[in-house]
Amino acid sequence: MVSDIAPRATARRALDFVKDGQTLGLGSGRAAAAFVEALGERVGAGLRVRGVPTSVATVELATKAGVPLVTLAEAGELDIAFDGADEVAPNLDLIKGYGGALVRERIVAASARRFVVLVGAEKLVSTLGERGKLPIEIVPYALPLARRQLAALDLVPVLRTRADGATYVTDNGNWILDCGTRPLADAAGLERTVRALPGVVGTGLFLGMAHAVLVQDGTRVRVLERT
Repeated sequence: MVSDIAPRATARRALDFVKDGQTLGLGSGRAAAAFVEALGERVGAGLRVRGVPTSVATVELATKAGVPLVTLAEAGELDIAFDGADEVAPNLDLIKGYGGALVRERIVAASARRFVVLVGAEKLVSTLGERGKLPIEIVPYALPLARRQLAALDLVPVLRTRADGATYVTDNGNWILDCGTRPLADAAGLERTVRALPGVVGTGLFLGMAHAVLVQDGTRVRVLERT
């Protein structure tokens, strides 16, 4: 169970965005897990919603919490998607993917009419890239090429591994290169360049996607909205 005060507070606040009968995108990671648990409590009290999960872990958590699930094909366009983030810039651009579900998270967020992000205040940055890592999901066959081409872009690609030393494999069967980076002066330009590289499936740059960000700051939750 999620026990962090911060994700629980933002999760409760996020429930204010939910209406009976909606179909929701359910993200992955600590903040999203707290939201799924809080949503399950509301479902148990009679709220009628359906969820589209972004990872196998979210499927398991939502099932345990009693949240009805459907596939993206069954759902069509979603009403609203909820997820966490690893960095949030002042214009609400994001870096995501530390948890490894970045490609499915992007697909679900793009399928929703509204995308709401839940974070702690420590995730706020003045410029994307300040935390020094940009996850990029690649097809395994492309590893040698991707390493060379990303290094040529002044990134430092490191293959993600599990605690036991084995290569981390995403739910899509791909690998992740965690790219060391400086603050990004042109995140949009970098996104276009990286996405064009052969073998790249997706990046952790979520630009222009978030409609609102709920920020746990001490005991208070602030709502930042895109203008």
